[in-house]
Amino acid sequence: MEKAIGALKSRGVQVLKPGSIGTDQEEYERCVATPNLLYRFSRPDCVVLPKDASQVQAIIQEAKSKRLKVTIKCGGHSYAGHSTAFQGVSLDLRRMKNVKLDLTEMTVTMESGCQWGDVYKTLIDNRRRANGLIILGGRCPPVGVSGFILGGGLSPFTRSFGMGSDTLMEATVVTADGEQVTVTEKHARTSKEGMLFWALSGAGGGNFGVLVSMKLKVQRLRNRDGTVVAGRYQWFPDSEAMETFLATMNSFYTADWPKQMTIDSTWLCDLRQNTGDGVRFTIYFDGNKQAFDNLIDKHVKQPDLARQLKRRSLPEDSTRFLHETLVAQWSEETERSFPTNRTYTIYSSFVFTNDRSTIEKLTTIIKKQMETFRRLYSGEKVEFLWEDKWMERDMRGFLGKVKKELRPYSLNNSAAFINFPDGILAKKGYERAYFGDNRQELRRVKDIWDKDNFFDWDQGIQLPQGAVEDPDGNVDMEDDEKFTDSIAREQWKVFESKDIEADLDYLTKSGF
Repeated sequence: MEKAIGALKSRGVQVLKPGSIGTDQEEYERCVATPNLLYRFSRPDCVVLPKDASQVQAIIQEAKSKRLKVTIKCGGHSYAGHSTAFQGVSLDLRRMKNVKLDLTEMTVTMESGCQWGDVYKTLIDNRRRANGLIILGGRCPPVGVSGFILGGGLSPFTRSFGMGSDTLMEATVVTADGEQVTVTEKHARTSKEGMLFWALSGAGGGNFGVLVSMKLKVQRLRNRDGTVVAGRYQWFPDSEAMETFLATMNSFYTADWPKQMTIDSTWLCDLRQNTGDGVRFTIYFDGNKQAFDNLIDKHVKQPDLARQLKRRSLPEDSTRFLHETLVAQWSEETERSFPTNRTYTIYSSFVFTNDRSTIEKLTTIIKKQMETFRRLYSGEKVEFLWEDKWMERDMRGFLGKVKKELRPYSLNNSAAFINFPDGILAKKGYERAYFGDNRQELRRVKDIWDKDNFFDWDQGIQLPQGAVEDPDGNVDMEDDEKFTDSIAREQWKVFESKDIEADLDYLTKSGF
């Protein structure tokens, strides 16, 4: 490790180590800090912060030649901790943040260390010309661009224009051999470059190389005034409305909404309030206010809900939406993404169709589980996000039961979304859950571009010769509760093996 660090420093790469002095130690701590306390013992041997693609090449060449584990980090928002390094090298791309907006070509080119707020700022700064234009990026401005696009990417305007990865035109990657390769949508699909471009458009990050830059197509909203109708409302129905709650939500989910309308819904069970269960609606509409109101009246039959959705949704310039409303709508998620956040969080994901029969079964299950959740944990501050580590077993156990009920209704009884990964999906099932029938071709791409499996991580694409699958197609085969404290235990073992006094001082100051 020391030889690699010396070689990288000689090439101008910024390298931070635990046990450094002064500002270097402070910056190391900032780089390894995490907003999810499940990963609180992250202490990689070093953090490297390249300033350009050539330095990324140097890092990969040194790491591979000395067989060092590399963990790639952009925004650091992986729900399963896949961007968090516990040993080896943390490759932190945050210094690579250049963005170029070309309004003539209708493209945006960005380095992989950007967050979506950096990219949206280019539209905001050019608001006189860019009003009415949209980049298919994340709903939460601090999210990293790389992981978002590589995993597909759900945008506020995905229903209109597709996934974020659908707008990818070009990607530059540093491969496991330390080579810099640019692949584009123009490469023949059957060429090795075309296969790599296809795989980068949704297979997740860290499988085939380090993404260093990409070019996306900029989209123009349908509404010629360049306005977006946007709003947010938390609906906690009273006792009378609660009697028709499921019917209201079933109709909402199965309505024939136009593609220009996106309404995110989050079911809420806030145990700190006595207002009961409810739903948070976050709204984005590519159209004018009158058209929006007409759609709400047509598809939302609960009078008070319809009235509040119309009342709380306002038309505004698309650039103002990016600057103000999008940030405000996702303020809670933004705060949780900061390292100052002191909570534990677990996630899982499912992909369903919205046929009436499926939706009715799903809403019934969710409503029943919310009632159970409220009964079991009344008075606690939890929402699969909690503050006391002893609650991890309870939360994992409860989520495991919910997953067992919901998984059979997902596509092919297995579908999950790689941008919202579940870190404990079974080894033999996660590829089926994330990639379905595409998993075989993704393994072939892996074999072409990373035959030595240098970019190896817990839920990465497997090589064809080493791939394992459950013959019955099971996905959630593991007992969630048994993973209680398992992540922290394994992290602690790695940490415990290191003889670094500064780390002990760090833990003491952090209150662990």
